Amino acid sequence: MKPRIALLSNVNMSFVVRLLEKEWEIYRGEGYGNELGLMLDPGSSYRRFDPQITFLILDLMELLEHETGPKESAARIREWFGLLEGALDPGKLYYLSDAYLWGPEAGLLEPAARQRLEGQWMEALLGLGEVHPNVRIFPYRDLICRMGEGAAFSLKTWYMGKILHSGEAQRRLAQELAYRAQLPGRVPKKVLLLDLDNTLWGGLAGERDVSPIALSQEGEGLAYKNLQRVIRRMQETGVLLAIVSKNNEEDALELIREHPHMVLRPEDFAAWRINWEPKDRNILEIAGELNLGEDSFVFWDDSPAERELVRQRLPQVTVPEFPERPEDLAGAMTEIYRMYFEKDIVTGEDREKTRQYAQNAARNRLQSTAGDYEEYLRRLQIRITRVDPARHLDRLVQLVNKTNQFNLTTRRYQREEMQKIVEENTKRVYLYRVEDCFGDNGVTGALIVDLSGELPMVEEFVLSCRVMGRRIEYALAQDVERDLQAAGYPGAVGRYLPTPRNKPVEELYEKLGYRLLRELPQGGKEYEIRFSDRPPRQYFAQILEEP
Repeated sequence: MKPRIALLSNVNMSFVVRLLEKEWEIYRGEGYGNELGLMLDPGSSYRRFDPQITFLILDLMELLEHETGPKESAARIREWFGLLEGALDPGKLYYLSDAYLWGPEAGLLEPAARQRLEGQWMEALLGLGEVHPNVRIFPYRDLICRMGEGAAFSLKTWYMGKILHSGEAQRRLAQELAYRAQLPGRVPKKVLLLDLDNTLWGGLAGERDVSPIALSQEGEGLAYKNLQRVIRRMQETGVLLAIVSKNNEEDALELIREHPHMVLRPEDFAAWRINWEPKDRNILEIAGELNLGEDSFVFWDDSPAERELVRQRLPQVTVPEFPERPEDLAGAMTEIYRMYFEKDIVTGEDREKTRQYAQNAARNRLQSTAGDYEEYLRRLQIRITRVDPARHLDRLVQLVNKTNQFNLTTRRYQREEMQKIVEENTKRVYLYRVEDCFGDNGVTGALIVDLSGELPMVEEFVLSCRVMGRRIEYALAQDVERDLQAAGYPGAVGRYLPTPRNKPVEELYEKLGYRLLRELPQGGKEYEIRFSDRPPRQYFAQILEEP
């Protein structure tokens, strides 16, 4: 379900609103230039509309009332942000435009003065985002720079009706607003599968003594290096990288390790299959190694034949086209990121993904050397810490919305809904960080319990795929049940609602010792347990409280 959105501005955005209302439930504002009044007034039409996402697209020159003196501008910006902060609702999302100073007199300002004014705005915006994690930056400046001032602004329409932007700029604003609005509810892809020869570099790794590799600081080689820079930035936002390439592994890895212009090194890849096997088979092996579904992958290869093979044999894998010219590589990869991988917010867990999957590989090696599975779990030294959901709200929303396999009900939530749940007296949210001898897996488990009925109802039970298969779910269930028992409840109820993806948890409640109460529509089931009858559960984890 699409969220309700609002667009507030100090210039006329009526045409942008009309473009958006074809696809979105959007607030139709009362004119323009009263954005703070609408947000602060509890009886305003904006507050009655109750948008889940609010976009604030501000023209800096108008906000400053064309006052460009450093002290005066700083005071106006400080006052505006102070009022805005008082209007923010912690359960809703806000996108606030970054700074682009424009006006008939702006061209007469010294470049340093213009940068100072824009810098004042950006400093305040960044500071607001540090205090309020539900505030995001809308890339207004980038949109204007890409179009150019001459194409983006229109003095004719400005003088006619305070419409600052050209028709094309308004259409692009509408497109970017719609794109940003759908990000919170989108399930992004997780892994970028990469070929090597003529994809990450020009030429063939095994023939570089005869024909040098195109990877350098100039010419065609720079095009490939810039592509790698884009991919490295994607990896830093949580995109997992993997190699699927037909090469001699030793030749390819030597180049990745030692070539002076390689931006990506072996440690940047969560997995690789560098051999002469069919690529669809290698992709399936990587999917098994990473414990991810095929629909989590985007495959990028310069060979039309290999792309078609993967499309035919693995239709759930996304296979974009490959640009014909090296100079288009970086731009094409940037667009792939926007289309398939970008999130509305990058959490700490996202940034640590490659390290976490590398640690998983070490866990797999430990498992192969352990005498049996229980010995392996003991040697992992698993530690589970219950953390404050209010301090990890964005991660909680991400975990519940993006988890498919270990998800008992697969409900999705807006940030606003989850904020209310965390604050409700009739709900308890249990959120867990999982660590072991190899490192921190991050915040990877959550249960939401409804206390309004005769018995507590487990509404949500999710566990990230990266920690599945270690009996952690037994420890989490035990911890929640003990907490509920200590609060005086004699038992609990849980539900399983089937989806095409959550088959792995179909029998979880039976394994936990719950008894079946009733069958639900579409194959769902409802279970109950009395804590006095709770069976012993074997797990190998220590449960801690957050310090």
